[in-house]
Amino acid sequence: MIKRLRRKLIAVCMASLTAVLLVILGGVNCMSYQKVVSDADAILSLLSENRGVFPQGQPLPKEEAPPPWTWETDQTHRRIFSPETPYESRFFSVQMDADGRVTATDTRQIAAVDETVAAEYGRSVAASGKRSGFWEGYRFLRTDSEDAVQIVFLDCSRALSNFRTTLLASLLLAAVGLGAVLVLLLVLSSRIVRPVAESYEKQKRFITDAGHELKTPMTIISADADLAEMECGENQWLADIRRQTQRLTGLTNDLIYLSRMEEDQPKLQRIAFPLSDVVEEMAAAFRAPVKQQEKELVFRIQPMLSFTGDEKAIRQLVSILLDNALKYSPAGGRLSLGLEKQGRNAALTVSNTTDRPVEQEKLSHLFDRFYRGDQSRSSQTGGYGLGLSIARSIVKTHRGKIRAECPDGAVLTITVTLPL
Repeated sequence: MIKRLRRKLIAVCMASLTAVLLVILGGVNCMSYQKVVSDADAILSLLSENRGVFPQGQPLPKEEAPPPWTWETDQTHRRIFSPETPYESRFFSVQMDADGRVTATDTRQIAAVDETVAAEYGRSVAASGKRSGFWEGYRFLRTDSEDAVQIVFLDCSRALSNFRTTLLASLLLAAVGLGAVLVLLLVLSSRIVRPVAESYEKQKRFITDAGHELKTPMTIISADADLAEMECGENQWLADIRRQTQRLTGLTNDLIYLSRMEEDQPKLQRIAFPLSDVVEEMAAAFRAPVKQQEKELVFRIQPMLSFTGDEKAIRQLVSILLDNALKYSPAGGRLSLGLEKQGRNAALTVSNTTDRPVEQEKLSHLFDRFYRGDQSRSSQTGGYGLGLSIARSIVKTHRGKIRAECPDGAVLTITVTLPL
């Protein structure tokens, strides 16, 4: 249990830190990418409006325009750019007619692309039907007029390379940070859970020691009751003493068994045994009490199913589930037991009708220690609410799953899945 708690603590911390880093790094890198795209689109928009070239004009004086300086294109239209933008940008343009034939190219502002390559890029973009986007490291913008198509390409390879470098560096640093946090958690988590582990170990030790200490007085009381009965004959008080002694003995044995089953590595005698025969035998043993309480028991068991595990524990599991169904089914109720193979698992289901609807929020607590779904019937049914908790421990030690369902509120079904 403590090891599972430690693993869950580490998993939750790592998942939380990973989620936070993903949000932060994702936001920063998305903003960086959007900055590259928006800057490129602004330059392409200016080039497209001026037939694939920067406008001829003079930058406003520094004292008349706040940085970044305003590049004056004409008397009524201005764009915010640095005066160095025309000299820093590498671009080319392609002119095409309405039929898609290349009529002109302008590659004067770029050295990596000649007229043939520019024309090929233009035809490829025109065939794609896109208005803007990236094409092999170039951001392009297509502008249509009545009789011509202009496509302007801007070299964004340097900006994209810087973006990729930043992205890889941030991911690498995040991975290193996560690794460092994982190492710290592995070292410090044992100290964090140490008080819980010590308290849990003391609790288990107390339950085991107290259980063994209680067995002796329970045995003496039972023996004295038998001797008193021999001397005085049967009477109500001796019967009550014997009955309560049996209940306390059963409670003590259940607590000791549950404590042992919840150890990190409980000792189980795992052998191969016929699961179908064991389940059918346990179901047959409940026919008499079911008939005595005027209830009905039906079962469907797939034959020839074998299982490797602790046969004694599996017998106790089936007994607990049937006993729970018998106790909490109303008079004239119906119990059903099923066993079948589902893929690589064996599915054991035990259902019983209920005299009142079972609330969905109570289903998750049925397997808690000392939990009683119907407190008003505690004195009638007996027990202390440990049965389903023991059943869950048995299933977990066999690496299975157990769940409770009551979709219609009238039939409670407990399903156990055991890996074959």
